[in-house]
Amino acid sequence: MRRAKPKDQPKQAQKSSDTHHSSCSSFFDTTSSRLRPAMSYDYLFKYIIIGDTGVGKSCLLLQFTDKRFQPVHDLTIGVEFGARMVTIETRPIKLQIWDTAGQESFRSITRSYYRGAAGALLVYDITRRETFNHLASWLEDARQHANPNMTIMLVGNKCDLAHRRAVSKEEGEQFAKENGLLFLEASARTAQNVEEAFIKTAGKILQNIQDGVFDVSNESSGIKVGYGRPQGSAGARDGAVAQRSGCCS
Repeated sequence: MRRAKPKDQPKQAQKSSDTHHSSCSSFFDTTSSRLRPAMSYDYLFKYIIIGDTGVGKSCLLLQFTDKRFQPVHDLTIGVEFGARMVTIETRPIKLQIWDTAGQESFRSITRSYYRGAAGALLVYDITRRETFNHLASWLEDARQHANPNMTIMLVGNKCDLAHRRAVSKEEGEQFAKENGLLFLEASARTAQNVEEAFIKTAGKILQNIQDGVFDVSNESSGIKVGYGRPQGSAGARDGAVAQRSGCCS
């Protein structure tokens, strides 16, 4: 009697799982180790991007992570996510970035993402004064719900539209100085200062770690010590290796 061949269901299930992971590989290191080794990093920094709707938060994220500009972008519903590896002072750092909805109806959801963020980009549109006028409200929310040591970068977006400017650069600089924020004007369309906004924020966070401002063993700081990090390297005392994130749903 011929023995029936077993069905190949387990193999099919594994294939489906691998496909799902690889679709998220630009954001997470969940791809099978058989395909590629996980990229190691010294630290993972969690960011949040906040500000009024339509100021270009999602476009800044897309320009930073994908190096492209999308002129027509649907309004963010809840939050969107992106990630990218950068190098700060020769140290590999992974930035995990949460782009939040600017509409008032989503503010309660946005507030839940302040907790556990090491850095924030507070964005306004230089061509719309009302978005600048609302900065104080956004900053109050951040200070109330976030880690008190969170580094905040104020970004005046759409500086490529200087001919339509409604907020001067000096006003942005003054607001940042009065509130202890970093400041840059940027353009998601041309990529001007987009890289710098994220990198300078990470540099300030790293400096705060080196100065002992953060307890990186506490994940509420928005900082994780990287996996694959050699023992005995600078900062290894900061705690256990970071866990891999689950894939997006």
